[in-house]
Amino acid sequence: MEKQAEKASTSELITYYPHRGAVPAPLWSSLIEKATDQVDILVYAGLFLFDSNPDLPDQLAEKVKAGAQVRILLGDPDPEAVRQRGDEEGIGGDLAARARITRRYLEPAMSTPGVEVRLHDTILYNSIYRFDEDVLVNPHVLGAPAGQNPVMHFRYLPGARTFRHYMRSFDYAWERGREAERAPDVQR
Repeated sequence: MEKQAEKASTSELITYYPHRGAVPAPLWSSLIEKATDQVDILVYAGLFLFDSNPDLPDQLAEKVKAGAQVRILLGDPDPEAVRQRGDEEGIGGDLAARARITRRYLEPAMSTPGVEVRLHDTILYNSIYRFDEDVLVNPHVLGAPAGQNPVMHFRYLPGARTFRHYMRSFDYAWERGREAERAPDVQR
C-alpha cells in the first residue's frame, strides 16, 4: 500500500517552475477562472497575484455567491515573522507594506459573506495557492524573495499524499489565523 501511495504522490506533480515568474500568466488566470469549489491562498503578501489579476477580488466574491469556499491567509504585517522575512528577503518593512496593500485590494471581496480573510503570524515555509484540485506551492528559500523561488504544481489524486500534505499545512495556519478586519481608511 505504501508503494502505491508513493507512486500516486509522484504522479500528483504536474510540473516544476524554476521561479515564480516562470509560471505562465495564463495558468494563474485559468486556475482562478475554473475554480468552482475551493480557493485557498496562504501568503505573506501575494501582491503579484492581485496586481496581475485586478478583477480577482470580484471573482472571489462571485465564486462564493456560486457556492465555493474562499479562504485567504495574509501575513499579519505587525508581528515579528513578517518583519524577519522582509529582512531575510532584503526588503525590510516593504513586505509588511505589501501585505497591507493586498488586504486593501481584498476589501471589496471581504464585504461578501463567505469570503474569509485571516491574518497569520506563522513562519511561512511555503506560499500555497489552491484552486479546486490544483495547488501551486512556492517554497520560501532563506535569503531569497518568494518570486525568485521555485513553484511546484500538484493536482490531487485519490490515495496520493502530496496535495493533502500541503493542504494540512494550510489548515494548520488557518486554524491559528485571526479574522482580518477592514483596513483603516487612509487620508486622501
